[in-house]
Amino acid sequence: MQSIIAEKRDILGKKVKTLRSKGFLPAVVYGGGKDAEPIAVKEVDFMKLWKSVGESTVVELDIGDKKKNVLIHEVDLDPIKDKPIHVDFYAVDMTKKIHVDVALEFIGESEAVKTGGILVKVLHSLKVEALPKDLPHSMAVDISALKNIGDAILIKDINIPANVVVLDNPEETIALVEEPRKAEEVKAAEAEAPSLESIEVVSKKPKAEGEEVAIEESPKKEKKG
Repeated sequence: MQSIIAEKRDILGKKVKTLRSKGFLPAVVYGGGKDAEPIAVKEVDFMKLWKSVGESTVVELDIGDKKKNVLIHEVDLDPIKDKPIHVDFYAVDMTKKIHVDVALEFIGESEAVKTGGILVKVLHSLKVEALPKDLPHSMAVDISALKNIGDAILIKDINIPANVVVLDNPEETIALVEEPRKAEEVKAAEAEAPSLESIEVVSKKPKAEGEEVAIEESPKKEKKG
């Protein structure tokens, strides 16, 4: 199990800018019916961990003489720099099943795409139920099964890791191959596209320091505090 070192912090609110200037990320850890505990982690350490484990792999959080098994539950990003500005860690009970979203990893090559078809990825993650120790980092979707235009891969078609239950409808489409568009169809689509002035840009609004976010435990949802 990978780990990351954290420090307790008493710097809250807008003052957390001083932490970021020193290379630390403000964070909280919660779960197990306990109040959220403000902590800070080194940004460089967190980036390495996040890239390696994602948000569905249990890691060990070391806070002084305490160790907690946690998930990286939510990462708030700066809407301009696209860099983390706050992290939520969720402490898990290793004996209880939880519900999380697991990323899909598309592998292989599709003959239909090679011959000009367009690969459409309908889903990018699946909601699963499992014990924390059984949570996969990702689940593979082999697109080599897409041999002809119109072929599709459904949830029920992929290999699910042992002791993991997918909660989404098994008949849902994960990916499919469409016919290539003709030049006139592309021009028509471009003509119907909205102007830049009419496009509404929606970005993720960073939550205020201390704002609570819940993660779902099986069979019920648990909130911080």
